[in-house]
Amino acid sequence: MASMNEKDYYVILEVSETATTEEIRKAFQVKARKLHPDVNKAPDAEARFKEVSEAYAVLSDEGKRRRYDAMRSGNPFAGGYGPSGSPAGSNSYGQDPFGWGFPFGGVDFSSWRSQGSRRSRAYKPQTGADIEYDLTLTPMQAQEGVRKGITYQRFSACEACHGSGSVHHSEASSTCPTCGGTGHIHVDLSGIFGFGTVEMECPECEGTGHVVADPCEACGGSGRVLSASEAVVNVPPHAHDGDEIRMEGKGNAGTNGSKTGDFVVRVRVPEEQVTLRQSMGARAIGIALPFFAVDLATGASLLGTIIVAMLVVFGVRNIVGDGIKRSQRWWRNLGYAVVNGALTGIAWALVAYMFFSCTAGLGRW
Repeated sequence: MASMNEKDYYVILEVSETATTEEIRKAFQVKARKLHPDVNKAPDAEARFKEVSEAYAVLSDEGKRRRYDAMRSGNPFAGGYGPSGSPAGSNSYGQDPFGWGFPFGGVDFSSWRSQGSRRSRAYKPQTGADIEYDLTLTPMQAQEGVRKGITYQRFSACEACHGSGSVHHSEASSTCPTCGGTGHIHVDLSGIFGFGTVEMECPECEGTGHVVADPCEACGGSGRVLSASEAVVNVPPHAHDGDEIRMEGKGNAGTNGSKTGDFVVRVRVPEEQVTLRQSMGARAIGIALPFFAVDLATGASLLGTIIVAMLVVFGVRNIVGDGIKRSQRWWRNLGYAVVNGALTGIAWALVAYMFFSCTAGLGRW
């Protein structure tokens, strides 16, 4: 391996050879922030920054990573040439036989002036997701109504930064220093694999073009933290299975000061619920009804009678097997399943009726 390339990109990024793309991206972010020329004034900082950039450019791309792994393994078909077709092991850029040079073409180090780049991260304002909660009630509770206290976990706005993600509340974000606000970077790979210059999503801002100006230590720059919350839900009288109670602003907080989602409580009343098996059985009975009508219109046939009987037996077995319930709502839901099945059966029955009519007409000829 050393004769092919003295640099081990897995070692440079300090990741395992089985690391995921996300792990590689995070490793690059950590190292790039420490080695940024505006932050690290060590003589070798810029050279090391180039190394981690090169490592990320290859390992973050699935195709390039496979090619690199093959070359590291000593595959003669993978590593038989160096940059620009030169023999493997030739050196056209320092000690790097690939000869890439700095991969961020057109980026000027002197223009990078973010003092918070050591900890900068993507600034991605996104509305918080709703939280859904199933509340199971007895028939009496659903009929009379009930007041329930619920404890749940959610992302709440960070108190330290007031949800912005930055300690600077007036200007929470700044233009990404890595991509200049474009959301992507151009990496020059002309010296390896023949790819030329490729465009990649910026790993620093994750394609948004902005980073948190000075990330809050408490929330890491996201503007929210995981916490335990409580809510008191008032279920009104005459509630039924499937009813929803929405509590605005009680869901997950949005990132970087965005809108908070809702807390949605779904009422569950087992006595009113039709099981999946029962629903399938009811639909089967519904499908059988139109075929029974076709048999009456065309004259009952042995095959038609068998099909209808099989559907009915299947349906009744499924419904009875999971238990008949007394709730009117349960019977109504079961009826809906029968109607849905009947609508499907009507279409099939019409096709069957037209088929029998046509064949009967042909028989008279």
